Amino acid sequence: MNLGGIDVCFTEDLDGGGGRYGQDYVGFVERKLGRQERSFEWCAGPGFIGFSLLGHGLTDTLCLADVNPAAVAACNETIRRNGLEGRVDLYVSDGLGSIPGRERWNLVVGNPPHSGSDEVRPEIKRPTAIYQDAGWKIHEDFYASVGAHLAPGAQIVIQENLRFSSVDTFAPMLAANGLQLVDSPRCETPAGNTLYFYVWSIANREVA
Repeated sequence: MNLGGIDVCFTEDLDGGGGRYGQDYVGFVERKLGRQERSFEWCAGPGFIGFSLLGHGLTDTLCLADVNPAAVAACNETIRRNGLEGRVDLYVSDGLGSIPGRERWNLVVGNPPHSGSDEVRPEIKRPTAIYQDAGWKIHEDFYASVGAHLAPGAQIVIQENLRFSSVDTFAPMLAANGLQLVDSPRCETPAGNTLYFYVWSIANREVA
């Protein structure tokens, strides 16, 4: 899949939607945030969102992480094929647990598992790890850990699905970790799909 001039490598079992509705980030970042120095894609999978931001000139450098070694291998192949060594750093990490402490990001994006239940949903036609976050533990760990990696003024913009959650699902996690909700706008891509929205937050420097 070519995104912003970058040939992104993937297999179907790794595709959680970042190459489809995840591409709404390109317009959102362009309109609302502008070019970033360093961006991080959480739960990156094949890196559809992060590589697209890089290809469209919306971030200077990129950091990617995923718990699945197969996804990280796909990202490595994308880096190799496109000559992106030196511009992209990549980690196998369960949440942010294996991210080096030196990492600092200006923008954090992600298309994480959207369901807070362990219910199997055959209609999704993807491995359960793509969509299940039972009890929202993955999200809770993320919001508890991300503050240590935020550069001054950093923005966190995470894509969620209204079938399974609302902004109220995540508001307590933000508040508990010194983060302030900026907005929760609907995504515009693909046209006519109103399921996806962003949880857009920043560090509350009065609390942090």
